[in-house]
Amino acid sequence: MFIYSSQKQVLRLAGLDLSAERSGKKSDSVKPVISKQGKAALRYALVQAAMVSSASNPDIRSYFSKLIKGRELERGINLKMKVKLAAKLLIVAWTLMKRRENFKPSCFSG
Repeated sequence: MFIYSSQKQVLRLAGLDLSAERSGKKSDSVKPVISKQGKAALRYALVQAAMVSSASNPDIRSYFSKLIKGRELERGINLKMKVKLAAKLLIVAWTLMKRRENFKPSCFSG
């Protein structure tokens, strides 16, 4: 039995859930950012795992390349997409533990 029953709860645990600050701004012009309300060490480890896997695993590298394709010139896009990859890695790990399955990097190629 798992304590966390949804992906949102797992992302919130790591502080990788999205939130948008709206203090005095119009809601349509606000960009969502990660909340950073969860476990900082977990978030750090996931981003480090995303950095290593996006450089060393061919399937994950291909997935990461698709994420940044056409946006290479945007400021900070590399780190933003690595944070997005970290969130995906967390969800994949949680799903695999829940299903008691082994990791297959090919799940990133679909």
